[in-house]
Amino acid sequence: MTYDKNQTNPGSSHAERIGNTPLVRLDQLVRSLAGITLLGKAEWANPGGSVMDRAAVALVRDALSRGFLTPGKTVLEATTGSTGISLATLGAALDFPVHLAIPSNISSQKKQILATLGAQVDWTEAEEGIDGAIRRARELVGNDPARFCYMDQFSNDANWQAHFQTTGPEIWQQTAGLVTHLVAGIGTSGTFIGTSRSLKGYNPKLQAISVLPDSAAHGIEGLKYRGDSIIPPIYNPHLANGTVVVETGEAHEMVKRIAREEGLLVGVSAAAAVIASLKIAHGESEAGRRAVIVAILPDSAERYLGSVL
Repeated sequence: MTYDKNQTNPGSSHAERIGNTPLVRLDQLVRSLAGITLLGKAEWANPGGSVMDRAAVALVRDALSRGFLTPGKTVLEATTGSTGISLATLGAALDFPVHLAIPSNISSQKKQILATLGAQVDWTEAEEGIDGAIRRARELVGNDPARFCYMDQFSNDANWQAHFQTTGPEIWQQTAGLVTHLVAGIGTSGTFIGTSRSLKGYNPKLQAISVLPDSAAHGIEGLKYRGDSIIPPIYNPHLANGTVVVETGEAHEMVKRIAREEGLLVGVSAAAAVIASLKIAHGESEAGRRAVIVAILPDSAERYLGSVL
């Protein structure tokens, strides 16, 4: 498959399989909490294996429609892996090259997937995290702007708009409008921002809870420590009704707990969202309130079993 400057529906057969992911019930985790329904949005069901498929196809469509991505150009992005994998799968479908800047400490499974897909990768210093990868991507495009189409998911409105147009409406429909809480991790912030805006449009009283790691040296791939790091320009802190900070160790333990109690293999950032959801669930139940809590589960544990876990 090839593409041209007028194409706005890239890899249609691939894109058609993105989204409409199921909600899975996490009944065992809340079995002792009266009035609580806990649901997980199973984003590993996307063809690229993660929630970032939604943003990736939106970024590519936007770049094509605006004439930024043309034959001969290379897609460039800074990522902790999942967006890179999603872009690489689209690159394979559309026959455009993909160049990524990625911290060197991502899981070995993600590295293997990227190598299989043929993406070119600049590995940046692990201790610099995603900020180091962002700086490298900016350096690459600054040195050779004619070669690269820099997607810049942290600044690109197409990122959050993908979730405003798809993830939010799906959750509203799947819960028949009964969702009371959205819980999502903050990485690029696109998932949280877009889905929150969408759901609050349906119900302004909906509570949107963001999930953050506890330190700059955390091990929850996909989440971004705030502190003194580069704040994504698309991030809007005013959308969050609350924030839960999660430690890496407890996220790893929750991966195992979900596997053993629910029979689901979720990724580390998904486990962090479940931890935050359970904290909200306990508070709502103790207050005698009913709640339908939806946690975004970005990917599965299969990308982490051989390394982080």
